[in-house]
Amino acid sequence: MVVCGDDGLAHRLAAELRGVYREQVTLVVPPSGRRVRQPVVGRARAASAALLDMVTAAVNRSGNGDQGGAGREGAGREGAGREGAGREGGGRELEATEPTEDVLADAGVERAGALALVYDDDETNIRAALTARRLNPRLRLVLRLYNRRLGQHIEDLLDQSAALATGDGDATGSGAAESSTTVLSDADTAAPALAATALVGTSKIVETDGLLLRAVERNPPLPGQVADPGLCTLALLSTTSNDPAGADGSEDSGEGPQLLPDAAAVQAATGRGTVALEQVSYSGPSLPAGRASVPPFAELFSRRLRWSLAGLAACVVALAVALMVVTDDHPVHATYVTLLDLFSINEPAHNADIGRQILQLLSGFVGLLLLPVLLAAVLEALGTFRTATALRKPPRGIGGHVVLLGLGKIGTRVLTRLREMNIPVVCVEADPEARGLATARRLRVPVVLGDVTQEGVLEAAKIQRAHSLLALTSVDTTNLEAVLYGRSVRSGLRVVLRLYDDDFATAVYRTLRAAHPGALTRSRSVTHLAAPSFAGAMMGRQILGAIPVERRVLLFAAVEVAGHPQLEGRTVGEAFRAGAWRVLALEVADGSASGEGEADEEGEAPRESRLVWDLPDTYVLRGEDRVVLAATRRGLAELLGRRTRERSPG
Repeated sequence: MVVCGDDGLAHRLAAELRGVYREQVTLVVPPSGRRVRQPVVGRARAASAALLDMVTAAVNRSGNGDQGGAGREGAGREGAGREGAGREGGGRELEATEPTEDVLADAGVERAGALALVYDDDETNIRAALTARRLNPRLRLVLRLYNRRLGQHIEDLLDQSAALATGDGDATGSGAAESSTTVLSDADTAAPALAATALVGTSKIVETDGLLLRAVERNPPLPGQVADPGLCTLALLSTTSNDPAGADGSEDSGEGPQLLPDAAAVQAATGRGTVALEQVSYSGPSLPAGRASVPPFAELFSRRLRWSLAGLAACVVALAVALMVVTDDHPVHATYVTLLDLFSINEPAHNADIGRQILQLLSGFVGLLLLPVLLAAVLEALGTFRTATALRKPPRGIGGHVVLLGLGKIGTRVLTRLREMNIPVVCVEADPEARGLATARRLRVPVVLGDVTQEGVLEAAKIQRAHSLLALTSVDTTNLEAVLYGRSVRSGLRVVLRLYDDDFATAVYRTLRAAHPGALTRSRSVTHLAAPSFAGAMMGRQILGAIPVERRVLLFAAVEVAGHPQLEGRTVGEAFRAGAWRVLALEVADGSASGEGEADEEGEAPRESRLVWDLPDTYVLRGEDRVVLAATRRGLAELLGRRTRERSPG
């Protein structure tokens, strides 16, 4: 395996392949002086120092109980050191400014089974992918691209070029699986989990191609009771709920969360919270893509102007009725004469009676009042259309909303997810040229432009009335400072912060939980959420998504039963292995098998399928079945990770 990148995702992906799948990995990274690093500013250093002081004080206050936790943490760090030593033995690391043809050849792309290009720049990944496909047409490619539409075209192009180079003729030949191209986005992979954490109920969501898996945390049951498993129980939370982010949440900890427990473990889990699969389809409305820049009539004119226009219209109607009564005229003709008097284009009523003359004078007076109102309406309409493409400001009475900090790659995807679920959002962005501002403008989401570390910026986003705060900027210390200030304004505020460094994330999580035990705190690493999907794609597997369970990750994958002795020929109950994998659903084609060929010849979708979730434990899995399963990282590696290596010598 060859991994090329310039940020934390490359290192995390290489560690995933080495530690979970036991693969030989060559890591290509820029020289040390040119790697992407997290910027640190003076105020951020002060916040970090204050945080470390708070952690030290919390440790000193907790006494012996926390000493045990410190011991566990130290052991975890030593284990990390041993893992690093193992990583060095499981591959090599090259330093190169760009993934040129010579660099890729030196990395062994011509002999590699898969190549991951996870640079932050889309153009760099595309250029390297084209070069790698020329060097090795049978190479499995995994690209990191933010532009999803471009990614689809690149994926088709590279697959077709591989098919032509290998002589298969098309992208569906026998070698298509080995030379496939997969385009992923770390933002798309992590956005559902980040957005779901901001929702009521702390639910986790995985969404891919219309498939929505929703997992919800349930409180520990009372003594003698058993937690409601919902559709199925995905995990048991930590036995020590006061510190689920520390050593208890590690992969090998016995006190940490228990993923994919069996029925006996669930029944014996008195006092432990659970993560249950509660909903498997998304039925909420999606926002229309068009007509976002055309404001409705209620926003076209101000309320005062609308009342003025309504009053003048009532005066015109009253004058027309009065003229009809005085002159005994037809209603239509009376209205016509009133409008002529209103615009001062009628003949003076010299010879008419006194009533008609008074009505003509009143009509002329109303006409004088109408001119400035019409002018104001024109100016307001022009101003509304001019500012329709500008950023909106937070409404005065907004409350119960989500404050989203940062409109970069991750923040933009999270914003889209939140608006698809009709969650009110107020964004805060310091860069007036950020890529997410166009999305916020299209979705008509209020935006506050300013540095979140400056006084008054979060107040402008109505943080005091917000439901939750999502700090998703690319700077850890900026996210931390915003969260600390938000908690100082409102201690019960639900906060979700994106942190790059794992040790730093653990310290932040512990401190915030200790300082605000009654509030929800979550720290999320984008690379931690995205790496399993990229690693699964390199192994040739379709990873639907990942759900974080405290500091661990539960993967959802679509798997062909054929070729897996742990699944094929076994019942659903026999195929289940506690702590490793569990079959959740069976993909069933809506059309019969005999009609599939006709559908392909007509150019229609070759297979329209649906998922069956209520599978009985007695159902026997057949080789032609395709299932959706939940698995741990090591369980998925054990189930699927060796097939590619076994075929590679041929």
